[in-house]
Amino acid sequence: MSIQALIVFGLVAGSLAYAVWTLMPQAVRRALAGALLRLPLPQRLRPALQAAAAAKSGCCCSGCDLAQPKAPRPLAQALVFHPRKHA
Repeated sequence: MSIQALIVFGLVAGSLAYAVWTLMPQAVRRALAGALLRLPLPQRLRPALQAAAAAKSGCCCSGCDLAQPKAPRPLAQALVFHPRKHA
């Protein structure tokens, strides 16, 4: 197998894993993350898996709906026209 085929295989496998993880239901993702935490995985994966295992919202946004509302913007703004320089 050539190096190019191995690189393509790795990219496709990573893309598939990302798509499956993103599109799977939150309950399944939470259960799978809990199961994966019991395995001896690299330490850099543990924080993301712990966050997924503890997620309570359906979109895994960690409470972004609790953010403070932004100040209202004015509905109308003044238009500024710049004169053209004639050549």
